[in-house]
Amino acid sequence: MTEYDEDTERTFAALPPAHGRGFAQTWWGQAWLKALEDTALDSAQVKTGRRLARAGAVGAVSVRPGRITAVVKDRDGTAHRADVLLAELSGERWDRFVDMTVERAGHVAALLDREMPPHLVEDAAAAGIELLPGMGELEPECDCGAWDHCGHTAALCYQVARLLDQDPFVLLLMRGRAERALLDALQERSATPAEEAAEPAGVDAAEAYAAGAVLPSLPALPELPADPGVPPALDTEAPPPPGIDPAALEFLAARTAVEAHRLLAEALRPEPHAVEADLTVPQDAVRLATGAPGGAVADRLADGSGRGREQLALAVRAWGHGGVAALSVYEEEWTVEGETLARARAALDSAWDEDERPTLRATGNRWTVVGAPRQLRLGRDGRWWPYRKERGRWVPAGGAAQDPATALASTDLAAAEEAS
Repeated sequence: MTEYDEDTERTFAALPPAHGRGFAQTWWGQAWLKALEDTALDSAQVKTGRRLARAGAVGAVSVRPGRITAVVKDRDGTAHRADVLLAELSGERWDRFVDMTVERAGHVAALLDREMPPHLVEDAAAAGIELLPGMGELEPECDCGAWDHCGHTAALCYQVARLLDQDPFVLLLMRGRAERALLDALQERSATPAEEAAEPAGVDAAEAYAAGAVLPSLPALPELPADPGVPPALDTEAPPPPGIDPAALEFLAARTAVEAHRLLAEALRPEPHAVEADLTVPQDAVRLATGAPGGAVADRLADGSGRGREQLALAVRAWGHGGVAALSVYEEEWTVEGETLARARAALDSAWDEDERPTLRATGNRWTVVGAPRQLRLGRDGRWWPYRKERGRWVPAGGAAQDPATALASTDLAAAEEAS
């Protein structure tokens, strides 16, 4: 057997079965699986691979430049060596990748946090460096004799998607660079410009010194307070002006402090998240109601959201699982047609083994489990949201998932948590 240097090969122990969960939670893990599913000519073999991986049939996975390897067992116990090949990047492309990465500190920080943000991949692609595999790039080799992706190589790819979720350096190793070698190159390249700037141009030294003496240094970034500030108490001895509700004003001030704390936390992040679109008045009333107001304030918010107190409580519950996206799924029923319907049916068909698949009845974007108080709702972004019936009404039971089996399993988890 060929020996490999420990810096250029990593071996991951076999992962436990993945019953009731999706294989890829991150966007780059899902892109990896899309490359498999777009490449394989036989979708039945992809489904077989998914079942084998879900059952824990994939052994330890070896990852090295250009190749991943594992032993995969059939249901009858027959073992096969499966390999999947991915072209390595050339040395010249790796140099370009390092140059591109050091230009933005956020790229390096994201990699160190085991993240692969879309803008890193997009910047790399703009420099002619394709990190994620595309159609036809995942080349299968298996001793079962199949010439295309078989169940064994597909199972290996599904298992590797779980590894990629945890550590995107696994992908970079497949493309030809181990983590330590890449980080060393990034550190060396970061120091190079200062070392090579033997002849700075543009500003006279005396002029720069004079400017520095009068310019104040930049202030340090503020530290994020542990909790939102507490608004001052209103003077309850003085009567309020006409039209002013003191309880509503105190509640609004408290919620404003919470929102300001959230916005400050977003601003201090190295890579700020996308800002949510402007909310409608009913949506904003639901957002405010997450602060658990009482009495007349709750009644005002219920009126502002166009709901009664009970309906507002359910809307707040939905908001807690995913903000405005979750609220839209709770409120809106729409007709699923064309390509969206085909994708939804394909996701449902592949989410469970034949003997585990529940019987579902479809109405619009809602699939109800026949004979059980559980339901899946499809959002317009393609994610699945779990619901369960309580006292004759459907209530949100968890956050969204790309895999319908994962979403439906969370209804059981929610019920178990409430029972405990």
